[in-house]
Amino acid sequence: MIYFVLAIGFSFVFMHPVCLGVSLVCGAAYMLLLDGRKALRFGLLFLLPVFLAAAVINPTFSHAGATILSYLPGGNPITLESIQYGIAAACMLVTVIAWFRCYTAVMTSDKFVYLFGRVIPALSLVLSMALRFVPRFTAQMKAVAHAQRGVGRDISQGNPLRRARHGIKILSITITWALENAIETADSMKSRGYGLPGRSAFSIFRFDRRDRYTLIFLLLCGAYVITGAALGGLRYLYFPLAMGTWTSYSFSIFAVYLVFLAMPLIANGKEAARWKR
Repeated sequence: MIYFVLAIGFSFVFMHPVCLGVSLVCGAAYMLLLDGRKALRFGLLFLLPVFLAAAVINPTFSHAGATILSYLPGGNPITLESIQYGIAAACMLVTVIAWFRCYTAVMTSDKFVYLFGRVIPALSLVLSMALRFVPRFTAQMKAVAHAQRGVGRDISQGNPLRRARHGIKILSITITWALENAIETADSMKSRGYGLPGRSAFSIFRFDRRDRYTLIFLLLCGAYVITGAALGGLRYLYFPLAMGTWTSYSFSIFAVYLVFLAMPLIANGKEAARWKR
């Protein structure tokens, strides 16, 4: 949880090109490691168009910057700095989406409840249900659509009005299922005494020595990167001229940042090599 909070937070805050590149590469590699072909298809069909659209839109509407490359038909300039900032903003957007996809694949609802079930039981249950709502809602909608297709009520059948009516019907059935499922889950957890004082909880997770060392490593890396950013080691400006900090201290921050984000890749690669050996 701490790893993903720091990784996503750093991806939101740091606009230095090196940090953006490192975060994008590590996030994409981790996403491919977790989901394989599904992640590759998601990247090509969704992330790549989003990246290109965001990179093109910014220089079209933002005309700040000192290096003018050309002019639009309306007379507004296209500047090198606006193009660079558009690429950086697109990179940040795609990177954050990739890290959130990794988060949903790793931090399952049972892990979230294990972390926060005793501290904030009601809120942890609500957040756990919210985080898994979208994938379950999507899967249920597909099941309802297949069932409706079997009785001739598919969204691809009939005239446009009939198709819209069928689509509304499928959506209504799915929303009704979601509401009933939420009520049943709340009643089930209440009947089991969830959130009552002194209630024990079963968990398959155990905080051992490896977790302790990993936590120390994450906190040290995160503290070093945050301290370096606070001291100006990751400062980078895009307007009016693109310029940033390129000192030996900055490169040490880049190295720690790379090791921090690549930690799950290194751990999984080590385990895979050990398994094959």
